[in-house]
Amino acid sequence: MAQTLSGKTVAVLATDGVELVELTEPVKALKEAGASVEILSLKAGEFQGFNHLTPGDKVTADKAVADADAGSYAGLLLPGGVANPDQLRADKDAVAFVRAFFEAGKPVAAICHAPWLLVEAGVVEGRTLTAFESIRTDLRNAGANVVNEEVVVDEGLVTSRCPDDIPAFNRKMIEEFAEGRHQGQAEQTQQAAAR
Repeated sequence: MAQTLSGKTVAVLATDGVELVELTEPVKALKEAGASVEILSLKAGEFQGFNHLTPGDKVTADKAVADADAGSYAGLLLPGGVANPDQLRADKDAVAFVRAFFEAGKPVAAICHAPWLLVEAGVVEGRTLTAFESIRTDLRNAGANVVNEEVVVDEGLVTSRCPDDIPAFNRKMIEEFAEGRHQGQAEQTQQAAAR
């Protein structure tokens, strides 16, 4: 794979309950594309990863999201798992961190249940995206146009439904992260905030 992300640092935001394959495979793809990756969580140190409902490996966060500056990163990866985004969306620092990427027009990739966090950040209204089947009603209720496709790109926002979609998700994530800032995303976020 070409080193299209060389010189870029990507943030990964996750906590206990993260679906491991949705973290490890995209991180591997990002590193193969030349990106530096920093894992952020609710606190620095270890958190528990899962393989669906079974506890798996622990993951080490480089720093707490409260101590991170969205301006330091070229893109944001949000892996899924049920408990992971559910906890993150209850944390004001995590929500503000995610919203900052949209306000700046920086690319974001979210898979499975991760778009729950996008709902809390107030950034899905008017956007087309996909997600795990059980949260699609929440996305529609927040004003999103929800489709059932393996990967959807909308102004720098890349979304996918489940682990089976990871190959397509990774390809589009790297493409969007390489493109960088998306002016339309920043404008869309500002318009939604004004409503």
